[in-house]
Amino acid sequence: MFIYLLRVLLSFFLVFAIYRFLVNRRRNALLSKIPGLPSFPIVGSLFNFLKPSGELWVSFRKNAVQYFPIYKFWVFNISVVALLSPEDIEIILSSSKHITKSRLYNALHSWLGRGLLTSNGEKWRNRRKILTPTFHFHILEQFMETFMEQSREIVNKLELECEKPWTDVVPVAGEYTLNSICESAMGTRMKSESKIYKRYIETVQRIGEIYLYIVTHPWCDFQPTFIFTPTYWYLKKLVKILHSFSSSVIQKRKETFQIPNLLSKGTTKPKKRLAMLDFLISAMNSGQAINDKGIQEEVDTFIFEQKVVDEIEQIFGNTDQDPTYQDFNNLRYLEKVLKESLRMYPSVPLISRLTNEEIETHSGYVLPKNTIVHIHIYDLHHNSTIYPDPYKFDPERFNVENSKHRHPFAYIPFSAGPRNCIGQRFAYLEIKVILVAILRKFVLDPVDLPEDISLMVNLILRSKNGVKVKFRRRKINTHK
Repeated sequence: MFIYLLRVLLSFFLVFAIYRFLVNRRRNALLSKIPGLPSFPIVGSLFNFLKPSGELWVSFRKNAVQYFPIYKFWVFNISVVALLSPEDIEIILSSSKHITKSRLYNALHSWLGRGLLTSNGEKWRNRRKILTPTFHFHILEQFMETFMEQSREIVNKLELECEKPWTDVVPVAGEYTLNSICESAMGTRMKSESKIYKRYIETVQRIGEIYLYIVTHPWCDFQPTFIFTPTYWYLKKLVKILHSFSSSVIQKRKETFQIPNLLSKGTTKPKKRLAMLDFLISAMNSGQAINDKGIQEEVDTFIFEQKVVDEIEQIFGNTDQDPTYQDFNNLRYLEKVLKESLRMYPSVPLISRLTNEEIETHSGYVLPKNTIVHIHIYDLHHNSTIYPDPYKFDPERFNVENSKHRHPFAYIPFSAGPRNCIGQRFAYLEIKVILVAILRKFVLDPVDLPEDISLMVNLILRSKNGVKVKFRRRKINTHK
């Protein structure tokens, strides 16, 4: 009997070994045809990534130019293919099959759980369905009040900055964004002077640094050994701080929650301003596939030029009246400025997917199933064939005439396809409100030239030394 079981067991392992050999042989054969970074036995291209964040950023940009339109690299047993052309990128992003996020996002699970950003499969579909009504244009119109309140507070603070030689606008933008998101999406007002607020901002910054460290040091992705490192315990401490904040926000909103059903299909404009958190709580109360943990995951996920002035004056005049939702829709040139800004500096310069089946790319290569695919948005947006003189700021690129022959996947600051950013209209409106508020009151003089700004990746694209601007009070032209 023992001999029989042993034979069965050995036969099973033999069949499994042959299967793995055949699968890997085809996989390796397909990957070997794709040009790639220099590699070494066992460690692969590891040494290409053991660099400071600034050097790593420059290295990726050089790779994009040298290997366009596609290249690969591998570290230990992990193979990655980088896509750089809009034709290849479209094949991945437009597909309803390849919506699985890759292990690049694993490092965020301890903080964001399996929320809308990091979840896959049916869970992602359910969350997307629940959250989509949050960004209906009727709801966005209600957020205007919040954005206007927050922009007025920022403008009042910037009055004091006029006396300074320069101001780093990164903290200013961070304060406005967090406050606007907390109030509009979570229904909670923040006080930027509070210790809790400042601690939250600092903690997110630290989390971003750890995230970059983890994704560039693959052994940190192996949980059984990672838990014995100081980095793991430091990360755990930081996550506890962030979760404590989001938990308190959720609890406060639950205590005041009185809306019985926000999920009906009607688009009647609600009488009271609603928060994204209200939709999540309502979904849980009505028995949909989300619980307290799911709500926490989504809350944590939501908390990561003269022509413009002429256009603003033309629409608003020299009065202090508050703009309407339609007014912002009429700011056509500002829209082009925002698009060009996001082309040059996309907030998320890289996204990643996992292939669920073999894919033949437009560039003539076949990607094996279960291959990690990196989509380099920054390099796509700086492709000189698509955007001549790509490092020059030129909003006219987004004129109808200049855009009509451009590949639809050549501009994807909010990703594209089924997993595009659900909050992109929210983001555009939020940015327009603060820019109009600032430009109506101040003249902005750049202190740093674009070529002097050192970019780096944290959780998002950042300037290593901030962004310095000189604020001057704008003189009202009473003759217009």
